[in-house]
Amino acid sequence: NIDFFKNDPPESVAQKLMCANLSDLSAMGSFPKAYTLNLSITSNIDISWLKKFTNRLLLLQKKYNIYLLGGDISKSKELNLTATFFGEAKLKYILSQNKCSVGDDIWVTGDLGSSYLGYKILKNSNLKISKKHFNFFKKKYLYPNPCMFGYIASKHINSAIDISDGFYGDLNKLLNTKVGAKIKISKIPILKKVKRIISENKYLLKLEDIISWGDDYELMFTSSNQNRKHLLLLAKKQNVKLTNIGTIIKNKGIFDDSMRPIKNLQSFDHFS
Repeated sequence: NIDFFKNDPPESVAQKLMCANLSDLSAMGSFPKAYTLNLSITSNIDISWLKKFTNRLLLLQKKYNIYLLGGDISKSKELNLTATFFGEAKLKYILSQNKCSVGDDIWVTGDLGSSYLGYKILKNSNLKISKKHFNFFKKKYLYPNPCMFGYIASKHINSAIDISDGFYGDLNKLLNTKVGAKIKISKIPILKKVKRIISENKYLLKLEDIISWGDDYELMFTSSNQNRKHLLLLAKKQNVKLTNIGTIIKNKGIFDDSMRPIKNLQSFDHFS
């Protein structure tokens, strides 16, 4: 009921578990090596569920060249999955969240908001949306894919985080109350069809909620503006969409491109 829901397909549970952790490794500039997995399962979990779950894990292990070290299985009143992932990186290229410098560019990979829309579609049957778009965004929510660009670009990155708890919340973590950010709101990468669906359902959906939503598993990172060409070339080579959405500034806080402070910054909190 937090990271996944009771009726989510077992393949989705496996993919989210793998994706969330691979995304963290990428944000630290490492490539995946191995993981451990502990399962606390309920009496409702049967062999069919476990086969679908483990088959998806195996598929992803092959895709990302990672293997399972071991773990534990126990009985529980609630389905609970605990994984620890191990990655490898060169010491000088391990990425931190809090080493951005004034003048750094702020970059975001991919597009934001597709997972949010997929979640809203599954929870609200009253939304106006075509079947094609319904299936597209549902898949984006249930079967996210991690952006593995962190290790590839690590030598050009000063600080990084994966966007799992919302754009502004994770940006605040990068800033660490030491510096601020000037953001080009119009440059935040959101698919045109997301904006169109929100405008067609304006009483049920809000564009600003996208900025506060997590589960995108894209990367946000800072880099010296001297690295722009290198980063864009790397991104093109890896087929990664990369958008420069702002700059690190001295003034603490988050501001728009007219230097107006952006207020009511929301993010997902696992403990609230």
